[in-house]
Amino acid sequence: MPDENAPEELSNAELPPTEAPVAVEPTPVAEVIVPVEAPPAADAEPPVETPVEAAAPAPPPPEALAPAAPAASVAAGDNKLWALLAYVLSPIVPVIILLMEDKKDQPDLKPHTMQALVAGIAIIVITFILGVIPIIGCLAPVVGLLGWLAMIYWGFQAYNGKPAAIPVVTDFAKKQGWS
Repeated sequence: MPDENAPEELSNAELPPTEAPVAVEPTPVAEVIVPVEAPPAADAEPPVETPVEAAAPAPPPPEALAPAAPAASVAAGDNKLWALLAYVLSPIVPVIILLMEDKKDQPDLKPHTMQALVAGIAIIVITFILGVIPIIGCLAPVVGLLGWLAMIYWGFQAYNGKPAAIPVVTDFAKKQGWS
């Protein structure tokens, strides 16, 4: 039974005539590979000598090229960031700074560290005392939040390179010789 979708079969009369196959003989390998011969020594030209220029001095090592000033500015920026973090995350970060040998004696970081530590402890103590008092205990979270916002302000003052003047705390830290 013929397939309905199949094309109609062509008769032999409709097909184009086919050509006879052409025989191809392989080329011998000896003709394909041509050996390369070096020219005879008598025909070779002598190499042309070019004058050699004096060698340039060797460049200095990379350590000599790096200026020392950016390292100081990076350290100053690092100290500013540590001062900001000391205020915002007080009293934890000031304690961490005091445990770091390379940071605890930095002259631009030490006053902020000590002020942030004293202010952070003072805010925690005041908030706790207000929370224990029965009638005004509901003000403790508000005082704690305002104290933390003040610490953020003083932290940005320190980050901008300005001294943070915290009432009572700055004078106390100076009298103790901490800043």
